[in-house]
Amino acid sequence: MATLAEIRARLLEQDNRQAGGGQKQTGDNAVFPFWNIPENSTTVLRLLPDGDESNTFPWKERQMIRLEFAGIKGGDESKRVTVTVPCMEMWKETCPIHAEIRPWFKDKSLEDLGRKYWKKKSYLFQGFVVESKLQEDSVPENPIRRLIINPSIFNTIKGALMDPEMESLFTDFDNGTDFRLTKTTKGQYADYSTSSFARRERGLSEVERAAIEQYGLFKLDDFMPKKPTKEEVDVIYEMFKSSVDGELYDPERFGAYFKPAGANFGSNTASAPAAPASRPAPVATAPASRPAPAPAVDEDDVDFEESASPAPKKNVEDILSMIRSRKQ
Repeated sequence: MATLAEIRARLLEQDNRQAGGGQKQTGDNAVFPFWNIPENSTTVLRLLPDGDESNTFPWKERQMIRLEFAGIKGGDESKRVTVTVPCMEMWKETCPIHAEIRPWFKDKSLEDLGRKYWKKKSYLFQGFVVESKLQEDSVPENPIRRLIINPSIFNTIKGALMDPEMESLFTDFDNGTDFRLTKTTKGQYADYSTSSFARRERGLSEVERAAIEQYGLFKLDDFMPKKPTKEEVDVIYEMFKSSVDGELYDPERFGAYFKPAGANFGSNTASAPAAPASRPAPVATAPASRPAPAPAVDEDDVDFEESASPAPKKNVEDILSMIRSRKQ
C-alpha cells in the first residue's frame, strides 16, 4: 500500500506534467448507486485501497465516450439509445474521435456538439457503506462495494489528500477517515459540493476487518474497460461518424462489437464479424431521470455528469453541412 507522502508526490507529478503539456459486466451488484440517495441526506463511506498493491492510488481513472443514436435500425427506430465506448486517451494513445472534434472548439457554433462527444471521466473506488438512508432492493453479501465517483466528488477527495492537516491516508485501516457524501440540489442537478471527510480518524471495526479478510479487496483494474484492438478502434470511429450523421444504430455493423445496454439482436448480427470472446460489450448510460436501481448495476450503466450541458439544439444536418463545406 502506498503511503500518503507517495500519493501526494505522484499527484503533484501528474499535475505538473498536465500543466506542461469492453467493460467487464460482473452482475454482482457490487456498485453502490450513491446517485440514488435521498436529497439533503449524507451517506458515510469508508474508502479502501486497491487490492492491486502496485497501484499507487486507491482509484482508477476511466475515460468514456457516449455515442447517441436516434434509434435502432430494424428495431425501435424512435427510441434514442446511447452506446458507451472507451476513449483511447485512457491508454495515452491517440483517440480518433478526439482528433476529429478538437478543431470544433475553435468554432463557437460547433462547441456544443464537441462537448457532446467529449470523453467523460469517472473514478473507480471501493469501500464500505457505513451509513446511508438509501433503501436498496438488493444488497450483495459482500459489504465491500465498488464506487464510481464523478469528477466533482473526486476533486473533493483529491483536495483533502493534498491538505497538510490530513496526517494519515484516508484508506488506512487504523488511522483512516470516513468520507461524508452529502447530496443536495443545485438547479435541476444533484450537487455534492458539501461532501467532506470526517474530522476524526476511525479505525476499521472488527466486522469491517473480518469482511476484508473473508472477501479480500477488489483489484480495480479487473473492472476497467478492456483496451480496444485496432479493429475495434476503427469500429468506434465508424459508430461516431454514424452518430454525428444522425443515423440509426446498425446492429449488423456494430452489434458484434458495441451495443446499447440490454440489447439483444438475435440473428441480426449474424453477418458481422464475431467479437473477441474475452471482450464484453460496453453498455449504454442511464437516462437523466435515473430510474430505481436494477438488481445488478454495471459500471458503465450510469450517467455521472449531473451538471452536463444540455444537448445542442441546432439541427444536426445543418452542422454536418457546415463541417463538410469547410473540409471541401
